[in-house]
Amino acid sequence: MVLVEIFEAIRIALEQIFASKMRSFLSALGVVIGISVVVIMGWLIMALDNVVESTFNMMGTDMLWVSRWDWSGQVKWEDIRNRKQISLALAQEFQERMASAEFVTIQGSMWGNNTIKYNNDTYSGINIESADEFFQYTPSGEVVEGRYFSPLELQQGLQVVILGSKPAETIFPNGDAIGKRITFMGRHFTIIGIFKKQGTAMMDFVDNRIDIPLKTFIKIYGKNRNFEIGIKAGSKENLDKVRDETEGIMRSIRNVRAGQKNDFSINESKIFEEMTVAVRGAVYGVGIGMTMLSFIVGIIGILNIMFVSVVERTKEIGIRKAVGAKSRSILIQFITEAAVLCFAGAIISFVFCSILIFVVVNTIMPMAAPSIDFLTPYLPINLLIIASFVSIIIGIIAGLLPALRAAKLPPIEALAFE
Repeated sequence: MVLVEIFEAIRIALEQIFASKMRSFLSALGVVIGISVVVIMGWLIMALDNVVESTFNMMGTDMLWVSRWDWSGQVKWEDIRNRKQISLALAQEFQERMASAEFVTIQGSMWGNNTIKYNNDTYSGINIESADEFFQYTPSGEVVEGRYFSPLELQQGLQVVILGSKPAETIFPNGDAIGKRITFMGRHFTIIGIFKKQGTAMMDFVDNRIDIPLKTFIKIYGKNRNFEIGIKAGSKENLDKVRDETEGIMRSIRNVRAGQKNDFSINESKIFEEMTVAVRGAVYGVGIGMTMLSFIVGIIGILNIMFVSVVERTKEIGIRKAVGAKSRSILIQFITEAAVLCFAGAIISFVFCSILIFVVVNTIMPMAAPSIDFLTPYLPINLLIIASFVSIIIGIIAGLLPALRAAKLPPIEALAFE
């Protein structure tokens, strides 16, 4: 019986909305704005989660990187500047002493405005990195075209190179890079492979690189420079044990006394998780504030139109009560009308946000910021479900007082109303 009353109330509510389209839309405008904020906020949060997940996958959830530099930005620049470099000898000693990790890889890098040449064309701003036999087993070392360095190339330091996805796409847009030769530092290198695209919105620079064997790197740039140490724990469960051993070995090699701060950093993907929490909190803070303000305006608008509707239909209410309609039926009718009005606002909001997001992601963002590719051009269906549920709750809250007023109207007074 109650379901029959609800369906009838929905039918009447739709008739009222279509009879006064503009008034209904203006009344629901606050709800439309509020739901739009909820939907956009949810979309941004989901996009942020996608970026974080991609970053974790790229770095490896069981990887640690020992470096002179701190990725979190929480260490003062003065402290980092005064740190000693991580020498090749130190990295090799660490590699020999580490027992609990699956493997240890050593990397040397030349970041900055490095220039490479292909035929008569010059390409600047590319990072030069080096790799050993273990680097291919890290997430960043996956080759999608060609092959990785052979044992002979690594042992003898031959002049071969693997391109990151960005220089590969820039220099060889037709995808015919394997076997070609590029030049940098006055030396010719043969391209043997292309790394898998790994960059995310947080770390899009990782694809702008070329890798050469570690011994080749040392021949060109020398040993007296800073190196980094990558440690693969083998599993997330083993990460704490490996981290503790890493810190102990590094403090021992560096002769860091008890009570002194580490003069090195142990970086891991967890750092970005902490950054994400801060960004997520900021998005939620702004979004919730705007949403609450919009919903207050929306509730007031729905409240006003429902009170007006009660006044306009007072005689109708009297007639219905005179022929036997219960107060409960009147209450359900007006609450349902308010809920349907808010639900219609949610549908309008979802359609508007879908069109807006599609246009922004497919038209505006590629021109304004081509590297930002983590935003999806569609809204997930779960956001529609959340928006619908929230809108119905708002409708029930906004329609409760007018519905109670309508339900309590005495039949005789309602019939006499003009």
